[in-house]
Amino acid sequence: MARDIQPEAVLRQLRKGTLNPVYLFYGESQFRLERLLNEIRDTFVPEAARDLNVQLFYGGETDSSVIVDAARSLPFMSPNRLIIVRRTENFSPAALEGFLPYLENPVPTTCLIFISGKTNFKTRFYKRMRAEGWSVVFRKLRDREIIPWLKKTAKELGIDLDGEACAFLFQMVGNRLQDLYSELEKLSLRYGQGHIGRNEIRDLAIFSRAYTVFELMDEISFRRAEPSLRVLNRFMEEEDRSGALKVLGMLNRQIRLLSHTKRVLADGGRIKDLPEKVGIPGFLGNRIAEQSRKWEVDDIEEAMHLLYRSDGLLKRGSSERRVLEHIVISLCS
Repeated sequence: MARDIQPEAVLRQLRKGTLNPVYLFYGESQFRLERLLNEIRDTFVPEAARDLNVQLFYGGETDSSVIVDAARSLPFMSPNRLIIVRRTENFSPAALEGFLPYLENPVPTTCLIFISGKTNFKTRFYKRMRAEGWSVVFRKLRDREIIPWLKKTAKELGIDLDGEACAFLFQMVGNRLQDLYSELEKLSLRYGQGHIGRNEIRDLAIFSRAYTVFELMDEISFRRAEPSLRVLNRFMEEEDRSGALKVLGMLNRQIRLLSHTKRVLADGGRIKDLPEKVGIPGFLGNRIAEQSRKWEVDDIEEAMHLLYRSDGLLKRGSSERRVLEHIVISLCS
């Protein structure tokens, strides 16, 4: 049975100069898709010849015969042509059928890339793409894949991130690749090439919203009221109403992590087992163990009830700042 190929396989083909004549790009991770597409555009056709040999079409706006004619054209002052067809899902079934004769005998000097937001591999067009080994899926990375991705991407930017630094960045920013890549670019611009550790990431991010939320969770977990309120005020000065719900969501997650940590340790688990059992970066094991000792089981149960009630207050239009201040004071007392 034919299977999709991975973006990394296409990248290897590109670097060897052996791209397939046709591809179908689809999947949830638009960031990964666009990065690979940009690399193909920058590598496959020389810069001086791109105006004449790179064409962009949109599904539903151009007849399939026009796109096929463009794909069959020979390159001019370049060894290759690149044809990109976005919004392939907007073609009618009949229009997609119009590409099938070309797929039987594609031009080897052209790389024709279809990008589709929706796919139906029961139809002849999509089924043919997969059968030929031309379909490329861009899935969202799992959390356990983020740190290897960070190391690899940092290396491409000329910076060396150790495992702790990657885990810290992931913990602070989240798993959205576009946000993580943006932070890597900032680190590259500020510190240049070479080794970058946790301290450099913290220094760069200390005034960012992402770091502020991370810092707030940390202070509340230690049940330090005054520092928690200071950080909360700094956060609320920059945020709209959605910021309060973001804090509430992060607090729910943090309280559950503390609860899970207490259960693991109470059952005889070791601190070094916490990252795997609780689902946190390795460098946070000792820290969350220390924080969990500040909380009794009854405290955690009351905290969950408090967050539930607070969610209702926010959705009924209560003052965000007052609700959050009450949460912080209650959790830290």
